[in-house]
Amino acid sequence: MSLVVVDVEADGAIPHKYSMVSFGAVVVEPTLSKTFYGKTKPISEEWVEEALSISGHTREEHLTFEEPKEVMEKFSVWLSENSKGRPIFISDNLAFDWQWINYYFHYFTGNNPFGFSGRRIGDLYSGLVKDYFAGSKWKSFRKTQHTHNPVDDAMGNAEALLQIREMGLKFPAK
Repeated sequence: MSLVVVDVEADGAIPHKYSMVSFGAVVVEPTLSKTFYGKTKPISEEWVEEALSISGHTREEHLTFEEPKEVMEKFSVWLSENSKGRPIFISDNLAFDWQWINYYFHYFTGNNPFGFSGRRIGDLYSGLVKDYFAGSKWKSFRKTQHTHNPVDDAMGNAEALLQIREMGLKFPAK
């Protein structure tokens, strides 16, 4: 099993009504050299300007991105080539990021390689330090600046996970 940190940028709150703009993924291993970046064309005519602006893209740019089916198929191949066994989905905001990746995988490919579960980094850290309220303190372990480029954000989260591993959380990172 391989841990894969995923970060999603979207132009609204929920899949189908709105669209995923882009996502990044990083396999959690010492070099953090296995990354994926996908940019998906809108699947809806609706978008929230404030949400879209966080991604750093305009609607006009978003309309030029790749077809979602192609991107999700490429991501599936990348996962199979870069992870050992079933990949484990890990995210800063699991409730948000998971819904987009799960929906897009099922809708466009019929299958989610991550299965039906994932992990939230804040919960892992809170458990490690035995403090329910410590959920966001792990973010100080990021080395890569949080820019809302999803690869940068996934990279920073993967860096933090490696630091949390050094603190004693046991998980494979090979």
